[in-house]
Amino acid sequence: MLEIGSPNALFFRTNTTCNNLLRELQKIWVEIGESETEKDRMLMELERECLQIYQRKVDEAANSKAKLHQSVAAIEAEVASLMAALGVLNINSPIKLDKGSKSLKEKLAAVTPLVEELRIQKEERLKQFSDIKAQIEKISGEISGYSDHLNKAMISSLTLEEQDLTLRKLNEYQTHLRTLQKEKSDRLNKVLGYVNEVHALCGVLGVDFSQTVCEVHPSLHRTDQEQSTNISDSTLEGLEHMIQKLKTERKARIQKLKDVVASLFELWNLMDTPQEERTKFGKVTYVVRSSEATITEPGILSTETIEQVSAEVESLSKLKASRMKELVMKRRSELEDLCRLTHIQPDTSTSAEKSTALIDSGLVDPSELLGNIEMQINKIKDEAQSRKDIMDRIDRWLSACEEENWLEEYNLDENRYSAGRGGHVNLKRAERARVTINKIPGMVDNLIKKTLVWENDMQNSFLYDGVRLVNILEDYKLTRKQQEEEKKRYRDQKKRQDLLLTQRESVYGSKPSPRRSSSFRKPNGFNISNGNGSVPPTPRRSSAGTTTPDILLTPRSYSGHHRQNGYFKEFRRLTSTPLNYVAMQKEDTVSTTYTSIYSSEPDSPLQG
Repeated sequence: MLEIGSPNALFFRTNTTCNNLLRELQKIWVEIGESETEKDRMLMELERECLQIYQRKVDEAANSKAKLHQSVAAIEAEVASLMAALGVLNINSPIKLDKGSKSLKEKLAAVTPLVEELRIQKEERLKQFSDIKAQIEKISGEISGYSDHLNKAMISSLTLEEQDLTLRKLNEYQTHLRTLQKEKSDRLNKVLGYVNEVHALCGVLGVDFSQTVCEVHPSLHRTDQEQSTNISDSTLEGLEHMIQKLKTERKARIQKLKDVVASLFELWNLMDTPQEERTKFGKVTYVVRSSEATITEPGILSTETIEQVSAEVESLSKLKASRMKELVMKRRSELEDLCRLTHIQPDTSTSAEKSTALIDSGLVDPSELLGNIEMQINKIKDEAQSRKDIMDRIDRWLSACEEENWLEEYNLDENRYSAGRGGHVNLKRAERARVTINKIPGMVDNLIKKTLVWENDMQNSFLYDGVRLVNILEDYKLTRKQQEEEKKRYRDQKKRQDLLLTQRESVYGSKPSPRRSSSFRKPNGFNISNGNGSVPPTPRRSSAGTTTPDILLTPRSYSGHHRQNGYFKEFRRLTSTPLNYVAMQKEDTVSTTYTSIYSSEPDSPLQG
């Protein structure tokens, strides 16, 4: 039995139909009366037409088969291409697995889902690549400054590489993107650092920050959030150049402000400007003592600030010109005070009288005269520094001389051993004074040596209030030696008087009257008086030299004797109470006798 739809059944059914139709056609021809020749012609024509129809159908079927083969081949090629582009290596094509067992349509139907899946994967991969490429292009444009030539080259390279959609390529793009993102972050931080530095410098200099950074690139001071900050090499170079320019300007303004402030300080000191007026410029005065990096006060170096200080300097300069004479006299007085303290003679060319005459006559600029006095003050200060060691030794020597004077007065006090108030203190001081006095000759010798060394080094004489110190010290040594000789002669004379008194007492047995003792001392018990209650005259050693000097000449004695300008104090006498070694008056025999007896006692104030 034939199966319905099988080729044999179809052929059988076709033959049956054709035979039935042929018989019916022959029947019609008989009825019509067609000739045999006409019947054969018509049958031949019918057969030819049937063959043409079959041939056409066969051709159409062959074309369809060829198209299916092409479709299968094309889809296989697409599968291979997609797998290669996506880097898929472990997927087996259904066509290759069932190559001989399936029809073309079955093969085509079997591979279509795989193609669709691969196409979806490709679209997703393309989207990933597209996103990454877009970010790379954007960041590269920001770094390059949106150079058209570089952007076209980048887009061209990305388009040429679209056939490679493998994960390896995708990872390469992602790595490149991360590198660009890091570079962008570093550049952005660098740009922000530069911008902050520019902002700080503009604040100190009082310059418009917006206008300054916009000169480099407008995006550095953006007003909208859509515009990204430019981080190109040209922007970085522009910021570096701007920072260097601002630093140079800052350095120049600092120096200018320091110069102006220095002039301001000088004028303040000259004009004795009150502190409340100086505090107005307190913010700018610290610039003189600060380094560039520590000057951060906003507007401290602005042109307005410098102009304000300059205006103050100009105002004080005008006031200074009107008070210059007063300033010259003030600085001259300071010079003389300094010379008085250091015992150095001031330069007489700028004395008060001469300075006043020069200023009034208009022959000398007061500023020049003031500068000359300033130079003299500095010179005196420098010289005083070099003289400091010798001056300290002079002070110690003079202090020892004062102790010697005090000890001599103390030894004249007949009540010095009493148990009165402060007696033990004076005894201790007397002990220290004796030790100090014994050092005076060594002090003088060392002082002479030091002075000679100084003079040799400085190639100049060491003057003390206009007198050479070595001469003063040599005179002091000579005078002290003469005084010691006079004391020795006095002690010898006193011994002879004591011997004479003893002989008289053995002959006459007389005693001195106690009532006469009150005439030999003052109420304070320190100084011996003569008959009229006054200190006997003190002879001074003349230039020719005398044999009975009673005053030891110290530097201060010379300053009081030789200087006539009135700037130095009274000289100090090393012996405030002279020893009474003059000859006694014959008519005061009783007084002389008592004095001799009193002097012979162990604690007598006349004991040397």
